[in-house]
Amino acid sequence: MTDHDLIPAATVLLLRDGEPGLEVLMLRRNSKIAFAGMWVFPGGAVDAHEQIDGDSLGSARVAAVREVEEETGLDINQVGLETWSFWVPPQRADMKGRAGGKIRRFATWFFVASAPSGEVAVDGGEIHEHQWLTPGEAMVKRRQGEIELAPPTWVTLWQLGQHDRVDRALAWAQANEPGEFRTRPIHKDPLTLAWVGDHAYDGAPHDAEGPRNRLIMHADDWVYHHQP
Repeated sequence: MTDHDLIPAATVLLLRDGEPGLEVLMLRRNSKIAFAGMWVFPGGAVDAHEQIDGDSLGSARVAAVREVEEETGLDINQVGLETWSFWVPPQRADMKGRAGGKIRRFATWFFVASAPSGEVAVDGGEIHEHQWLTPGEAMVKRRQGEIELAPPTWVTLWQLGQHDRVDRALAWAQANEPGEFRTRPIHKDPLTLAWVGDHAYDGAPHDAEGPRNRLIMHADDWVYHHQP
């Protein structure tokens, strides 16, 4: 499967300042759809009528607004969306479907926005539960086996954890170009995923000295190394 076959998608980090600090809205997906049972940020695939020729970012913005409303009942608008990152999964040959299921590869724009006022209302269909969590809380819950996260979600939580307030996270997004994460496995035991900037991304030995931009997925914990 080539990049031309990737499914365009969008997801939104809805943030609020809670008593324990910066919190992000997380949703648990239905066990019968993509990312089954995982805890994710609101989002989904870009519909055909939302696709703007030559403008994947603009298309994703349109889809992001719709997906947030459908999955959470909250109304946002494109003006309040800041780009955070862009994620592309490994090549199909490096991926494994769940229980023999079909492999679907999503090219996903991540946006960040201050959460609007109002109560979250999940549909009970695609989404079964929701929680407002600090990034640290979500990562601890994954480590303890309480929730399941995909690597892009985990790395994004790590990034959010570098900010203690919504305004600072938004200011960071405004001041920086969105990171591009085209995922490449570089080691199997433990599974290690790398991105541009890691010395092993283009084939160097994974254990050689050099810059790091990788997620090491140990059995008992995951560790992100970002050392340019």
